[in-house]
Amino acid sequence: MTALSINLNKIALIRNSRDTEYPSVAIHAARCIASGANGITVHPRPDQRHIRADDCYELASMIEVEFNIEGNPFAPATKSARPGVSDYPGFMEIIRLTKPAQCTLVPDTNSQLTSDHGFDLQQDGDRLAPIIAELKNLGVRVSLFMDPSPTQIRLAKDIGADRIELYTGPYAESFGSQHQDNILNQFIEASDVAYEVGLGLNAGHDLNLHNLFLFKNSVRNLLEVSIGHAFTIDAIEMGLDNCIKSYLSCLR
Repeated sequence: MTALSINLNKIALIRNSRDTEYPSVAIHAARCIASGANGITVHPRPDQRHIRADDCYELASMIEVEFNIEGNPFAPATKSARPGVSDYPGFMEIIRLTKPAQCTLVPDTNSQLTSDHGFDLQQDGDRLAPIIAELKNLGVRVSLFMDPSPTQIRLAKDIGADRIELYTGPYAESFGSQHQDNILNQFIEASDVAYEVGLGLNAGHDLNLHNLFLFKNSVRNLLEVSIGHAFTIDAIEMGLDNCIKSYLSCLR
């Protein structure tokens, strides 16, 4: 079955809206795992607007399912602007200290509301190759956030990635429209190329209970999906336990 990794960024965002530790990211991680989630995903950014470096350290010390930390490997150390919040030590330093099961490298910036495109490896491949090598030496599986481009996916294999995570925003946007089949076919082709070159396949961004089943049953060899924004909304409406069960049902 395709693994379900729950992204807890939105839980952290709610917590950060007040000067409090409630809701607890760690407690929500434990509840998701107890309800059947196969993994936990976080995306610490330099501005620490949701997940903070300290959250990564706490989660790494407590969870026994797959821990996936995603972010921009070129993000530097940054001083915290919020009292009581520790400085951001740089993305790669977080990985060195936590050694998660998987690290998903994403080409995002602080100015983006959310990740909205994959790597251009013709531009960034040479810079990424030594980072990928370091992560693998740490025993961390490496996934690259990618658009459904066969050329780019082949380059991901060439520079040493273990997996790719397909950015599924365009699929989610087209779902139910006249463009759905054309966009979905791009992802099917991308999944075939990933399988052909020996890359594992993850997917994430705007997947939800309406569009996940079709995607999972169309693309080839989908190993893992990461879901956060829709999960948080669905958990409010359905309750966390029922929400997890519903997503797992889509993936069976």
